[in-house]
Amino acid sequence: MQRTQSRVQIKTNPPHTDLSTCSPFVLPTVLGCSSEYSEAVDEFCLSRFSLDMDQLDPNQWCSWEDTMEPYLELTNCSYLVALRLGCFWPNRDVDRFSWTCTGNHRALHPGPVLVTLLMTALVVWRSKRSEGIV
Repeated sequence: MQRTQSRVQIKTNPPHTDLSTCSPFVLPTVLGCSSEYSEAVDEFCLSRFSLDMDQLDPNQWCSWEDTMEPYLELTNCSYLVALRLGCFWPNRDVDRFSWTCTGNHRALHPGPVLVTLLMTALVVWRSKRSEGIV
């Protein structure tokens, strides 16, 4: 009976969840990535991204066709920096590079009311007419 309880305890509390058993070299790397990673991305990746985006008209910043290549290069660069520093990727620092473009698009307007009524009447008239032909 004690054997079963110890097995259950091992399954529910694996030894990997105890941070005190972590290597002292692993934990500081994970916890210290934020500032070191941000500085490296700013130095190596953002300068190029800023130059690429400055070449575009601000009206094009929300056009995926125009910004796909700069964002792809920024993504690859930030990934390589994270890989080199041993940081997780993607991380919350990656989100600061995206633009807010939701308000820049034209809203879709419904079609003219007269056209909608005419099409509805045509469908109803056509469905009644075909019932008698069967």
